[in-house]
Amino acid sequence: MSDNIGGHFFEFLNWLLNPFHGLKTTEVYDLIGTTTLTEHALYLNLGYWRESQNIDEASEALALLVAKRGGMGAGDVVLDCGYGFGDQDLLWMRRMKPAKIIGLNITRSQVARARRSVADAGLEQSIDLREGSATEMPIADASVDLVVSLESAFHYRSREEFFREACRVLRPGGRLVTADIVPTTKSANPFTRLEQWISWNLVAGKFNIPPENTYLIPTYSDKLSRAGFVNIDIESIRDEVYAPLHDYLSKDRSFVDKLPPVAKLMAISAFNRPAESVYCGLDYILSYAEKPAKGTLMTASTNSTA
Repeated sequence: MSDNIGGHFFEFLNWLLNPFHGLKTTEVYDLIGTTTLTEHALYLNLGYWRESQNIDEASEALALLVAKRGGMGAGDVVLDCGYGFGDQDLLWMRRMKPAKIIGLNITRSQVARARRSVADAGLEQSIDLREGSATEMPIADASVDLVVSLESAFHYRSREEFFREACRVLRPGGRLVTADIVPTTKSANPFTRLEQWISWNLVAGKFNIPPENTYLIPTYSDKLSRAGFVNIDIESIRDEVYAPLHDYLSKDRSFVDKLPPVAKLMAISAFNRPAESVYCGLDYILSYAEKPAKGTLMTASTNSTA
């Protein structure tokens, strides 16, 4: 084992197993690198499993769900915040055919890889992937039609700043869609409540979810409203995300063999527990909101199945 590979291996183990060892968001994704569960792309999302048979299909289905919820279509200028390796942008350009996609991502290694994929597809003129922050967007006021954030808004410091920036860059009547992770409502059962606390904090600690982003669906809706959005709709889709993903990975554990030994043991332990136990502290939401146009009445609704 070379010094470089060995150093990466032990840094991965230290991050994974040491509860006191945290990393910045960029460091987390640099550490993960291109190690994804998908076989034919580099999606990093958990997938939408209503009609999907494998992780590739589910990851693509989630990206399309976000796009369709936002009404993405011809003529739209889309801003994708936290675009990962850019696979969703390539998919959206092929399937939804917006006029232009601009991307913002703070992880330099992902930016470089995503730009190569766009270049290889010959789509540099229509997909502009940039290194930049979703909370300090280098984007002009009222210049985009749709802002999307697919499994990244929980990282932002803070999500509220992202909401305000999204409202600023959207044209009147523009839309914001997020696929996001928030905590579940606390159970009345103290043992379940402890399990929820452990479940949430394991994820929040390892994937750098700041305390200021730890709130439930009603607060999420309120923060969107305070940022200036109207026609807010938030739906929990956790039943189409966590349990089927857990079932799929439990049946086909081939990827577990790629993990370091201790991480492998932890993964096997998780798969031997029911999904509701492993993910009991995590809700998963699809959120939609609009920047008001003249004469728009403010409405908000939430749908939580958690």
